[in-house]
Amino acid sequence: MIDCSKEIAKFHEEDVRLTAAQRQQMRDHRNANQKRLRKGLKDNEKPLPDRNIKQGSYAMHTMVQHPDNDYDIDDGAVFIRDDLKGERDGDMSPREARDMVRDALDDGSFATPPETKKNCVRVLYQAGYHVDVPVYREHENDSGEMVLELASSEWRESDPQLITNWFNDAVITKSPDESNGRQLRRIVCLLKQFARSRKGWKLPSGLILSVLADEKYWVCNGRDDLALYQTMLAIRDRLNLTTNVYNPVDSSEELSKGSDDPKVEELLDRLDWAIDRLRDVFNETCSKNEALKRWNDIFKTDFFSQFLEKENGKGNGLGALVGSMAANSPKQWAME
Repeated sequence: MIDCSKEIAKFHEEDVRLTAAQRQQMRDHRNANQKRLRKGLKDNEKPLPDRNIKQGSYAMHTMVQHPDNDYDIDDGAVFIRDDLKGERDGDMSPREARDMVRDALDDGSFATPPETKKNCVRVLYQAGYHVDVPVYREHENDSGEMVLELASSEWRESDPQLITNWFNDAVITKSPDESNGRQLRRIVCLLKQFARSRKGWKLPSGLILSVLADEKYWVCNGRDDLALYQTMLAIRDRLNLTTNVYNPVDSSEELSKGSDDPKVEELLDRLDWAIDRLRDVFNETCSKNEALKRWNDIFKTDFFSQFLEKENGKGNGLGALVGSMAANSPKQWAME
């Protein structure tokens, strides 16, 4: 079996995960946006947020490089419910709360003014990325518990920290290693990079990809190439049974759009293609050069070309094992 784990690791390090400079830039924009919001609210004589909650791929550390700088930084603003009062001292509507935040962020410095969206206020930057600011209110319910509600089409109970905690806990408990963000997180990032490798593809959100990867993650210690392939294979088999995907911390909430979600259906098709392209990589007759070319195909890159050898090397007898696993629903295994 050809081993491309070192090349996959280098690809993840150099072309997938954000660089230190990019991560710092994301933090700088997040912090600047928080200061802008507080100043705008104060100038408009509006209540200030009690705190901010980073969420999404930014909080889960699964943001991946994008050629068009299309990065989404999610940074929620949490207000005390009793502070959000509208006309006649009644509760602000969700739209009123989002508009209040939009007005505070619109200080005239943006080429495109901040926009009120259904679930957030979006701040666009000329560089291509944007900061989404979901608006929350917090209050104590009849049971004495603190509840967070998102300003959506209505005030809807939602705690983004639960998703972040779920994912970070899964990464720690399931990954066989502790380096480079841990393997499960790397597999999610590689899967997201695959999903955005073609502009014409319309695949599910990063959260849905993360949920599927967590559900069907295959531990291959020291072999991210195998872990990614086996995870793709397991996700494909799972989607052949059902394309419904649910919130891992609230099973009553479906993340996909029913049993015929076109984006999830397309993901199934793209995984079929990728699995077919990669199957030969784990065949004993495959050369290292051919394996590297297949990885180029999967991610639509020429990154792996730098590792091409002058002479083709052959794999070993383990390829027959993996080839047979590809034909059936596999069992979890780990290569130590």
